Amino acid sequence: MERRVIQVSGMSCHHCNEAIKRAVSRVAGVAFVDADYRENRVVVEYDPQATDLDAVYRAIEEEGYQVVSR
Repeated sequence: MERRVIQVSGMSCHHCNEAIKRAVSRVAGVAFVDADYRENRVVVEYDPQATDLDAVYRAIEEEGYQVVSR
């Protein structure tokens, strides 16, 4: 498992946290995800043999948020 902290812009409330967590948790290979709108960050643990970070980034961006750090 690998752990990454991703900076995300556009998050403003608890609903944003939940939307991102729901979307990223659907990505195959993701074992853990947490989002914090106050810190504008998402923490993800994933199996790099099952998925890559691009799939995680796409899931975040498809919810309408912008990935700042890649």
